[in-house]
Amino acid sequence: MSPGHAGTFYFLLVYLPYRAMSIERIATSAIVIGAGPAGAGTSFFLSKFGIPHIVVEKEYFPRDKVCGDACSGKTVLVLNRANPEWMKEIQNTEQDFLPAWGISFVAPNGKVLEIPFEPNRTKESKPPGFTTPRLVFDNFLFQKMASPFCKIYQGAKIEDIKNENGKAIVTILHEGKQCQIVSPMLVGADGDKSIVRRKYQKGDNSPKAYSVGLRAYYEGVSGLHAENFIELHFLPEIQPGYLWIFPLPNGMTNVGVGILSETVRKKKINLREQMLFAIRNNPAIAPRFANATLNGKIQGWGLPLAVERQSMSGDNYILTGDAAALIDPFTGEGIGNALYSGMLAAEAIQKCISGNNYSGDFLKEQYDDVVYKRLGDELKISTTLQRLSCHRWLFNAVVNKAYKSVSLRNTISCMFSDIDLRDKLRKPSFYFKILFNR
Repeated sequence: MSPGHAGTFYFLLVYLPYRAMSIERIATSAIVIGAGPAGAGTSFFLSKFGIPHIVVEKEYFPRDKVCGDACSGKTVLVLNRANPEWMKEIQNTEQDFLPAWGISFVAPNGKVLEIPFEPNRTKESKPPGFTTPRLVFDNFLFQKMASPFCKIYQGAKIEDIKNENGKAIVTILHEGKQCQIVSPMLVGADGDKSIVRRKYQKGDNSPKAYSVGLRAYYEGVSGLHAENFIELHFLPEIQPGYLWIFPLPNGMTNVGVGILSETVRKKKINLREQMLFAIRNNPAIAPRFANATLNGKIQGWGLPLAVERQSMSGDNYILTGDAAALIDPFTGEGIGNALYSGMLAAEAIQKCISGNNYSGDFLKEQYDDVVYKRLGDELKISTTLQRLSCHRWLFNAVVNKAYKSVSLRNTISCMFSDIDLRDKLRKPSFYFKILFNR
């Protein structure tokens, strides 16, 4: 063997095994997989509580995320709790964030029911919601994650997740180097195809109630509300689903459709063709798109709906946002629930650390039960409304009555701002009284 070959042989025998044994190993109080709204919400409050944590994100920011781009009052609430200055920044940057003051429901018969988010609004009132492209919003959140308690690995590939001796061990490949992160607490904030969900819930990464959505960006859509109301159109061409039109900054509009996956499969629906057919042919919609142009591609994504309670935690792990199937069954909005669940996850982790208890039973009590106590009634109501929207005649009847009655419109408007009043929407007696003028 030549001296050169001998040197190579020695390298293979000695150096490579040494490298294999020298994988960097880092211990931390919590690992968060995913840096979207659910992961950002978790990180904000872990930092607020002084809890060191590591965030692992497969993409590099800024990056796009297919979504409806509407942010509800829960988004505003969580950001205000994290840092009130952030919402002031958003409210003062209308080139990126457009304030939304209400929602318009359009029944299959074309009647419009406009619901202001704040019926008793004053000049001092702040917008209760806003719209913004996820490319902008997620990057805004990502920039706010910077903290002495937060270390972020962008562009990191997860190679393995396992549990050993009450610790989660996450092996990642980052910038060509392997690294093992060890923690008693793992947060799955990694969306509807969650790796954490697959690992810890025996491969069950498909919630029972799934919807599919398409999103397109249009420029030049006419007839938008003067106060940027978001629009949900329950068109005959789309049912049992809806088409949305959400105004965005800079003259752009997010247009999309959402429908249950089961319906798409059973009826063999080409959702893209159905959406474009409605835009081109529906008598109420088509004129508004006469001078509009599609900007980019029409893209789709899965929507795990919160129509029934599911397990969101277990020994040493928590699921948040889409990974926990927390999308509103009626509006399809998920950003607010993602941020809110992240905040509650951080609060639960703080209690785990204080009590040195990371068991599934403890996490169910401190996280799952709290999430459903805070969001459960709202999600049940939205599930009822989703089912109502499938009954075209009843939906038409309710909107017809509200269209003619100022008092009924005001009642429904108050229901959308008061969760106790909104519970009436779940009761058959409410619709009976509307239909029979009682």
